[in-house]
Amino acid sequence: ASSSPPRPAGPARRPASLRARRARAFYVFTVPWVLGFLALTAFPLGYALWLSFTNADGLSQNSRFVGLDNYREVFSDPETMSSLWRTGVFTAVTVPLTIVAGLLLAVLVNQPIRARGVFRTLLYLPAVVPPVGAALTFKLIFDRDSGAANGALDLAGINGVTWLVDPYARWVLIVLTLWGVGNGMIISLAGLQDIPKELNEAARVDGASPWQSFTRITLPLLSPVIFFQVVTGIIGSLQTFMPLLIALDPTPKGVSSVPESNYFYMINVFAQYFANGRYGYASALLWVLFAIICVVTFLIFKLSKGAVFYSVEPEQAKPKARTIGGSR
Repeated sequence: ASSSPPRPAGPARRPASLRARRARAFYVFTVPWVLGFLALTAFPLGYALWLSFTNADGLSQNSRFVGLDNYREVFSDPETMSSLWRTGVFTAVTVPLTIVAGLLLAVLVNQPIRARGVFRTLLYLPAVVPPVGAALTFKLIFDRDSGAANGALDLAGINGVTWLVDPYARWVLIVLTLWGVGNGMIISLAGLQDIPKELNEAARVDGASPWQSFTRITLPLLSPVIFFQVVTGIIGSLQTFMPLLIALDPTPKGVSSVPESNYFYMINVFAQYFANGRYGYASALLWVLFAIICVVTFLIFKLSKGAVFYSVEPEQAKPKARTIGGSR
């Protein structure tokens, strides 16, 4: 008897393509971040948005929906508007100062001097100190009775000053902000070292002065770095929370001890949350600040056109190739 013909083998299982393996690896590595973002960012933001439309106090379960009442109160509350104004003035003063100071220090430590690595390290060290530690250190330095600042004044025969109250508290805060200028110095230094030396050498051969080389070559090429510092500096300054640590009593109940000149927008948010228990109103304050930051950032990007020069321009869209007899 003739044997039956063998059955054809099924299709061989193809190995996963390189593209599929890369896609699988991508999802495996991004899932932890996505879960963290949903749990620690998206959900809190959504919950805070919901709270901003209620009169929640954080304790009672009987909160009710109040619509836009909290947002109307934000723009009609004199204390909130005053804190926003102080925050804006502080931002307008400290952001240019920190950028200019960081740029000047970067220019100095970029010179071919001996032991410049040591100078760079010493100037950057204050920026490494945690913000809480820096604020508490300044609180001790400017203490009325035992602070080093008044100790130096006593040696000079000058009566001590109560630094942590008005009108001196704002200057202590500005000095604290400038004390951490090492971050800006490092960013500017990286930008300076990215500028080709041949450009300044060619300008020097053509008879340009050091000031002309700096203003017409260095600054334009450094404009993307300065633009980055402006954007991040404004966003950080509008969220300033450090004055509370310089206050006499940095606790929720002692928020009223913050000097009036340092009673910024985020201090008002802290007071509404933890001292007054107005979770709904405080959440509305935060969302208003978020909207302000978005608007300010958008305006900065719009106004920067023509003032920021990039070494590599964005690629222009290439025209599609046409075939003979084909449609356009």
